[in-house]
Amino acid sequence: MTGKRRKLSNPLALAVLVTLWQKPMHPYEIAQTLRRQGKDTSTKINYGSLYTVVQNLEKHGFVEVADIERKGNRPERTVYGLTETGREEMAEWLSELLARPVKEYPIFETALSLLGALPPDEVVTLLEERVKNLDVRAASERGALEKLYESVPRLFLVETEYQLHMVEAQADWVRGFLEEIRKGSMPGVEGWRHFHETGELPPEFT
Repeated sequence: MTGKRRKLSNPLALAVLVTLWQKPMHPYEIAQTLRRQGKDTSTKINYGSLYTVVQNLEKHGFVEVADIERKGNRPERTVYGLTETGREEMAEWLSELLARPVKEYPIFETALSLLGALPPDEVVTLLEERVKNLDVRAASERGALEKLYESVPRLFLVETEYQLHMVEAQADWVRGFLEEIRKGSMPGVEGWRHFHETGELPPEFT
């Protein structure tokens, strides 16, 4: 499956499309639904920009005005629904994201790529702290997930399962990496330590 340059690339736009796939809603209800369904744990949601996202979806023909709600003295609320084009865009976009791995740039990877700037012993201390934080987070997410299983179908919790798995996998990897640094079995660790002790860059680093 080849990538397609989309008119909108903000993941929040896809979340809005899928939310409107459930039923037509006004933007405030969309925000409430996203929060209630826990989508703010898997998608960066700026509720202040939600109206702009909906307007952009309408501009591109993915959503349309389905109704204007008038209740007493309250301001009018515009209810939006998916167009057929919007349904197609939603299905294609979601299918592409599920099938095609893309390179992402988590900030932890950036830190790992630059860790040589700190002494090995300091890195060990910092990563030990990270493992403790990851273990606490995993325990918390595992407990929350078990509680959610009691009332929420698993279909709607798979992203939470994935998040937990990735936290546990990261903790396992960091533990293994820490062990290599401590034992000195990681190639280059002695040169790394020597550089921070003397300021001399080992030949193998140049």
